[in-house]
Amino acid sequence: MHLSDIWRYPVKSMAGERLEHATVGPLGLHGDRIVQVYDARGRLVTARTHADLLGLRATVGPDGEPLVDGLPWTAPEVQAWVERIVGPGARLVRNEHEARFDVLPLLVATDGAIAAFGRDARRLRPNLIVGGVDGLDERGWEGRVLRIDSVHIALADLRGRCVMTTVDPDTLARDPRVLKDIVRRFDGRLALNAGVIQGGALRAGAAVELG
Repeated sequence: MHLSDIWRYPVKSMAGERLEHATVGPLGLHGDRIVQVYDARGRLVTARTHADLLGLRATVGPDGEPLVDGLPWTAPEVQAWVERIVGPGARLVRNEHEARFDVLPLLVATDGAIAAFGRDARRLRPNLIVGGVDGLDERGWEGRVLRIDSVHIALADLRGRCVMTTVDPDTLARDPRVLKDIVRRFDGRLALNAGVIQGGALRAGAAVELG
């Protein structure tokens, strides 16, 4: 097995970036979901209720600060885009507390399960995709450990999927049949919630061992 993909989402619920190298620590990939969207009442907003956020792409610039469609996340233009999607008074807030994650800091998917899913892997918003996995073998990985070079990742449980899977990552078209299919064929769960036992450097193509 090998690490085929590394994905980071610097702004929660926006499209992310595919990386060749990354650093992972106790709170997941460095720079992942470090900025979030809040509405005028101070409530966290995600693409579950405002799917058009997925039409904005977040990356990390050379200075380590998040960018949104190439602009600094603090730029007035970015503020205007967020307000247009979420409503007046919506704003971006930088918060690196562990509570920014829905479950655990990492989501690990496999190429076998993605092939069985039969749709764009970006709908699942994985951080890591393990290649060379047969079919739905990931469903027997709960409680096990992935070793990628010096990095050790604890696989907790299968992730229950939500309406974000119904949004096409390119067109933003919604198709509720996608989630219904996940429920029907995969008991509503695909990919694995994961934490970090031992952090370090990750690189795409690295060998992966399952312990």
